Amino acid sequence: MMQRRTVLLSGAALTGAIGGAGLLVPALSSPAEATDPPAAGDLDPASVPQFQQAMPVPGTLRPTAVSGTTDYYAMTMKEVDAEILPGRKTLVRTFDGSFPGPVIKAVSGRRVVVRQTNRLTVPASVHLHGAHVPQSSDGSPMDLVATGGGTKTYTYPNSQPHANLWFHDHTHHQESETVYRGLTGLYLLTDATEQRLNLPSGSYDVPISLRDARFDADGQLAYSMGDVKRTVLLANGKAWPYFEVAARKYRFRLFNTSNMRFFVLKLSDSSPFQLIGSDGGLLEKPLEVDSVALSPGERADIVVDFSRYAAGTTLVLDNTRPLRPDDPVEQLGKVLQFRVGGPAADTSTVPATLRTLPALPAATVDRSIELSMDETGATQDAYINGRPYDMDRVDTEVEYGATEIWTVHNASTRMPHNFHIHLVQFRVLERGGRPVTSGLESGLKDTVPLQPGETVKIQATFTGYEGTYVYHCHMFDHAAMGMMANFRVRRTRGNAG
Repeated sequence: MMQRRTVLLSGAALTGAIGGAGLLVPALSSPAEATDPPAAGDLDPASVPQFQQAMPVPGTLRPTAVSGTTDYYAMTMKEVDAEILPGRKTLVRTFDGSFPGPVIKAVSGRRVVVRQTNRLTVPASVHLHGAHVPQSSDGSPMDLVATGGGTKTYTYPNSQPHANLWFHDHTHHQESETVYRGLTGLYLLTDATEQRLNLPSGSYDVPISLRDARFDADGQLAYSMGDVKRTVLLANGKAWPYFEVAARKYRFRLFNTSNMRFFVLKLSDSSPFQLIGSDGGLLEKPLEVDSVALSPGERADIVVDFSRYAAGTTLVLDNTRPLRPDDPVEQLGKVLQFRVGGPAADTSTVPATLRTLPALPAATVDRSIELSMDETGATQDAYINGRPYDMDRVDTEVEYGATEIWTVHNASTRMPHNFHIHLVQFRVLERGGRPVTSGLESGLKDTVPLQPGETVKIQATFTGYEGTYVYHCHMFDHAAMGMMANFRVRRTRGNAG
């Protein structure tokens, strides 16, 4: 049985086991070191000009082949230079040379097959976050695509309703650094329920990948585990960009692809917008809100109507997440700028009813999950139910087809966490003992945040596939520290049918 420290200390010994690359482990800094002022060689975030670069819209990947049931794709993971900061080139890890990664557009009931080739200097494991897939295509932490041109084919049946999914590296101990260096992409799954609505579409339907970063004096990404000095905010791969909009409605699909950063997003004039969806697709009804909160891995689907603004108006998408006393507000408080142009034809609508979620079945199993970590700075260990991740240990046995209620508690006193389960979408029943009836958590979810000392209760049904999957904190640095566990779904002898 291999424990976390064994993996950290024996990367060279694992070289042959994972295809000649070795298990490359990032240098770990202590939490105390992570909160020190930036090193003298770091780029000063205040020197980066804001709202001077246009925010790109990620390109849609085209299939290499199409059959009656399946769309086939081929992607190559590789390093390229990207202009994240104005006038500078930064080396990033990408899918197909795109930063942020490309978009795959898929349809429920129609299979997608992706052949991944790894040209990086580190192994990779590609996880489609939020997807209902067989274990063989889940991107398990040790199911690796070797460096030097190693390949793996992932099959996504898309046997689930519409959802805003995304894919990223999941190689254990390496995922934190590799995702931070750019290995992410978006996967927009649609279905008839979504398509029959008249929501903003085409160029007025814009995915936005949000994250933070820290740069050295040469403009290269600076990485250390648990780093809280990542104070340059990126939208679709650009630092503090602007985006030109017409005076009409836009649909923005917001993805928090950060390692650690929580966002609370609002428009700078505090005007309301419509919240229409969360991780697992559309809510039942649109909600008028003036802000939306996203922890790492979470998604929000919103509609903003710019027709109320005169041409020439500028608005900023602000981040109002409470900051530490020494955080640079001018950098962390602003995300991107909208520049409103003239009017454009708009026949789109946001109906009063978006979808109907299925009724919750009766649950037959209750479980308790505790998230914790060393907060003293003495180690960088993190745990679920008191144990760090062990790839050879099954922590939870789940009966195939069972509906279970999991009570998840953040036992940390200072550090927030969040919780993500592979294979399933779930419903949030309670937060802090109070029923959840509205907001992002009233829809289908796969990731849920927990503040220090907080408890949430979630319900999921485990069906479709048998196999071993993981649940973990989706603050990647915490997962890499060991806050992850295996669960196995299988039929027992009495449930063989």
